[in-house]
Amino acid sequence: MTLRRMFPHSKASAFSPRRAPRSLLTALAGACLVVLAALAGAGVVLIGGAAPAAAKTRAVVIMYHRFGESRYPSTNVTLEQFEAHLRELSSGGYRVMALADIIDALLGAKTLPDRAVGLSIDDAFLSVYTEAWPRLKKAGFPFTLFVATGAVDHKQSGYMNWDQIREMVRAGVAIGSQTETHLHMPDADDTRNRGELERSNKRFEEELGQRPSLIAYPYGESSLAVHTVVKEARFAAAFGQHSGAIGSGGNIFDLPRFAMNESYGGLPRFKLTANALPLPVIDITPADPMIGANNPPAMGFTITGPVKGLNRLSCFSSHDGRARLERLGQRRIEIRVKKAFPKGRTRVNCTLPVGDGRWYWFGRQFYRPK
Repeated sequence: MTLRRMFPHSKASAFSPRRAPRSLLTALAGACLVVLAALAGAGVVLIGGAAPAAAKTRAVVIMYHRFGESRYPSTNVTLEQFEAHLRELSSGGYRVMALADIIDALLGAKTLPDRAVGLSIDDAFLSVYTEAWPRLKKAGFPFTLFVATGAVDHKQSGYMNWDQIREMVRAGVAIGSQTETHLHMPDADDTRNRGELERSNKRFEEELGQRPSLIAYPYGESSLAVHTVVKEARFAAAFGQHSGAIGSGGNIFDLPRFAMNESYGGLPRFKLTANALPLPVIDITPADPMIGANNPPAMGFTITGPVKGLNRLSCFSSHDGRARLERLGQRRIEIRVKKAFPKGRTRVNCTLPVGDGRWYWFGRQFYRPK
């Protein structure tokens, strides 16, 4: 069943999102090129026990926020960087696809083209409308815009308005949710999170005549409890802000994306991430990205596919640097870090070179309540 059949009131187009599979922990490396990617993170945990996708059912999703807004370098890409990304994607080596088509293929275990890439933009900043959209239209690339409705409703400075968003929707741009107030969802109880989703969905229906089928967690933060609320709200899939390629075996409600900004948006890193492959893993621990009393958590996964050269696998944490790896038997990897995770977000990333400039990439983002 496709997203369009699940959500018959949502407008379907080449620029809209369908549903996606489940992602896993994928991540970063230690060699010079991989150091460029060290700020990303990815993570995933199986939910519901769906059948694994086909070996070539894989894709990469890129995440942006701002364009040409140099006052915000941590969430901004320069226009020169963005144009270089678009030229690379137009070079013939990639297939830029709507998120909806990628997700339907993943859930249906259908083969995707090699180097399938999806594009997503968070927060509906005005520079999306003035700078990114004209360039994406010229390139002919579909993308999904994730919107927190409160900022638009309150006409917050630097954000798009509903007329601009409607114009984009009429042109085929897909809209996803980022809740109402862009809150820290793991810090909120289920009642508040449900209310946020209900109110934002109502505003989408009132202003756009549709409710989103995809959601991106604000700040990429989630927990198993948050995943349950999102699933109950009838979202088909959810994205975090951790790095990694999407493949089989991951959590459909915690899919990875590679974040681009001024420091980590250069063309070498973009090529590295756009060519990433999902590390085939199962039995990911801990299941919950929310960190409690067990800190640092016992982290690990089991390799399932024909992955060679596991001695070259490297994992890093954003707060403690290179992690120590313990290999149990032929396929089980345990990740050991010395320091407890600080309050807020921590990313753990693992990479393994494949050859021809490509890397297996697996990671996840954890959250410790503040």
